Amino acid sequence: MKSITIKGSQRESVGKVATKALRNAGKVPCVLYGGDKPVHFSADEIAFKDLVYTPNAHTVVIELEDGEKFAAVLQDIQFHPVTDNILHIDFYQLFEDKPITMRIPVRLEGNSPGVKNGGRLLFRKRKLSIRALPDLLPDFITIDISKLRIGQTIAVETILNDDYTFLHPDSTAIVQVKASRTSIDDELAEDEDEEGVEGAEGEATEGGEAPEAEAAE
Repeated sequence: MKSITIKGSQRESVGKVATKALRNAGKVPCVLYGGDKPVHFSADEIAFKDLVYTPNAHTVVIELEDGEKFAAVLQDIQFHPVTDNILHIDFYQLFEDKPITMRIPVRLEGNSPGVKNGGRLLFRKRKLSIRALPDLLPDFITIDISKLRIGQTIAVETILNDDYTFLHPDSTAIVQVKASRTSIDDELAEDEDEEGVEGAEGEATEGGEAPEAEAAE
């Protein structure tokens, strides 16, 4: 998983007055949990742009002015209700031998034949919660829908693997194709395509002329 580096300054004071002063200076007060004790620090709000304003999941490397570095993940974030400025961020420290829970985005690839035949694609789970060691966290979970027909569903149980554990029931639907008023039966559409090919071959034999596609070859 891609890591984003956040350069910050350790906070000596964590009171309300000091916190307000940081925000007025365009900085975000943060706390890192999970270690021996909480680490309070601050960083420029712009430093969190690629971490917060993206659908992708990332780990973080927090670099403090004294040279200390911590691997972490974003745990919680608070925004101002009017301006949407970041008010506060909590991070959780990562350790190589300790599993971590994260919500990972889902990406779909391929073209569903069910959608091609008029079905409605329902993307039920755009993110999935998983638990894994930090080194095994994926950037995203890819699901191939190129064989997904009308009435079919891809559930968690079909994408299980040894790298991480899904924190959802196996039957949880991720993506499915539902019939619509304009949809046609997938198998019927295949039969019609096959009949069309056979008919074209028959015409070529009887008339003595090859179809245009064959003549072009």
